[in-house]
Amino acid sequence: MASSAWMLAVCVAALTVTVVGAAANKQAERNCSLTPPYLPSTAVNTSLQLQQLRVQMQSSNISAYIIPGTDAHMSEYIALRDARLAFMTGFTGSAGTAVVTQSKAVLWTDSRYWVQAERQMDCNWELEKDASISSVADWLMSELPLGSSVSFDPFLFSLETFQNYASDLESSGLRLNPITTNLVDTVWKDRPPLSAESLIRLPDRVINRSWQMKVQEIRNLMMENLNSPTALLLSALDETAWLFNLRGNDIPYNPFFYSYTLLTQNEIWLFVHTERVTKDLEEYLEAHCSDPLCVQLKPYDSVLQELSKYVLQPDIRVWIGTEYTNYALFQLIPQAKLITSTYSPVLTSKAVKDETEEQVLRDAHVRDAVAVIQLLMWLENVVPQGNETELSAAEYVNKCRSKQKDNRGPSFETISASGPNAALAHYSASVETNRRLTVDEMYLVDSGGQYLDGTTDITRTVHWGTPTQMQKEAFTRVLMGNIEISRTVFPSGTRGVNLEMLGRRALWEVGLNYGHGTGHGVGNYFGVHEWPVGFQTNNIPFRAGMFTSIEPGYYKENDFGIRIEDIAVTVPAQTKYGNNYLTFDTVSLVPYDRKLIDISLLSTEQRKWLNKYYETIRRLVGPELDKQGLHEENNWMLKNTEAFPELGSSASICSSSLTLIALAATLLHSVS
Repeated sequence: MASSAWMLAVCVAALTVTVVGAAANKQAERNCSLTPPYLPSTAVNTSLQLQQLRVQMQSSNISAYIIPGTDAHMSEYIALRDARLAFMTGFTGSAGTAVVTQSKAVLWTDSRYWVQAERQMDCNWELEKDASISSVADWLMSELPLGSSVSFDPFLFSLETFQNYASDLESSGLRLNPITTNLVDTVWKDRPPLSAESLIRLPDRVINRSWQMKVQEIRNLMMENLNSPTALLLSALDETAWLFNLRGNDIPYNPFFYSYTLLTQNEIWLFVHTERVTKDLEEYLEAHCSDPLCVQLKPYDSVLQELSKYVLQPDIRVWIGTEYTNYALFQLIPQAKLITSTYSPVLTSKAVKDETEEQVLRDAHVRDAVAVIQLLMWLENVVPQGNETELSAAEYVNKCRSKQKDNRGPSFETISASGPNAALAHYSASVETNRRLTVDEMYLVDSGGQYLDGTTDITRTVHWGTPTQMQKEAFTRVLMGNIEISRTVFPSGTRGVNLEMLGRRALWEVGLNYGHGTGHGVGNYFGVHEWPVGFQTNNIPFRAGMFTSIEPGYYKENDFGIRIEDIAVTVPAQTKYGNNYLTFDTVSLVPYDRKLIDISLLSTEQRKWLNKYYETIRRLVGPELDKQGLHEENNWMLKNTEAFPELGSSASICSSSLTLIALAATLLHSVS
């Protein structure tokens, strides 16, 4: 995907993992205490860009310049041309903040990336291991004299980020000075260009609502807002893409395009790189008229100027979602003319799929299951030969997906990890870390695809040899957590954070846990992490028609990692008395590794759920495998979805039941 020589060089140098073993770390990391300093081959020389940036700072009387790792839309994934932090520091991790003064350059990042930073940065840079804004602010106050100017690009600061800096630096004597001209861009001579590819519209077969219907839907929500907004400003890239049923390719793995939208009751302003809008799209958007349902195309870079003009008008009020609006736009809107909510009505509307969106997303998961089943069967056959690796497995599943109808590539970089690598946070196999797959280790593969009708994300963990009892128990308890969330019934409007502990309970019972979130939203040919759906505190309540991942896990350091991830949709639940209840329907359709399941730990209800799930896989995926002529894969699927015995047949009684029986016997004995 890299489109520039610079990014290719950085990616070759990049190692996005922790190297296991102290000796390996000693060889791989820089040592700036030596004379001359020791730098690994992965370190990037940043002397020139720092020198040039400092010249720009001096000419503008800037004492410190803050460089975040995001873009103007607060995107999770960013385009190559927005990787300013990587250009300046050499560090390519997804989380970090840099500060440059005339005498020092410092990077702040969290513990996931400390080793990576030491491998990629040269000795121009210091590493701070507290990634909080308060740590950055404390450093600025200790380094700079009173009256110093601390500058930043306001397009790259969220409202929360700015407010935190302003609060921490209050009464410090330092001045926060936003400058809309990005100083890094002025010295980045070979900055990757914009994509020249035209935007595309989604085919009618995968959408139910036209963009005109969506615009009217959002206008109705604006009218229902008691604060009476006259305009809605959309800043997140998926907001505009969803509203107009358009897609692009500006962001790796995400079919988005640079854009803003200002929507009023009478006008629609679409800020976009207009040269990428074809004549057909202009006609589709009704771009040559001035009616309320005609889209006025405006240059992407004119958003600041046009918004400034709009807010000067009397009797206007602008509604923004604070989570994705940058500070540059926020500061233009007078407080008296500002209406805020955490998320815009577009994001909350997009979270609930309509009937067509739900069905085509289900269909995409059927085809995606074919690719994952192909991978798992292939690995089962070839791993014993000893020739396959983490990288070759990742390549194979991507190749399998590429042959499926409407596939547009992976939805993220495949996580293909065996043995101790699977226990590492944010592991990504590289030439240097690539492990050979063996029958003696567990293997975790977390992958997904982008299809015209949906986005997928699925994780399976397998073992081709004889797993230890600890591995089987840990896997089974992770599976129990997945099942417990999937089968639970809850009132509509319940927040995911109130269900999240169901995914952990079976692990907690034996003193195990995992350190990541339990699930996230997923879109229709959109981002693989689609906010604001999921199980975190800042996610919105569940309603019918929301898709989320369910992905508990367990990771034993330097040994193995387990994650079981499925996508599920919230659907109405039939209850005895109530009508407004929901449950989850799992749409990922790949069997779990039977070898790793300790059936004695599963309750009757968990076994019933698992058998019903396997019946669904057979019913939906079996015909697709036969249709594609994959008869061997179909036989593999049938073998791996055979029903488990339910309690009351030949199955053993689960451990929790034995405990209850023993307790009852003890009580009876004490009574007698």
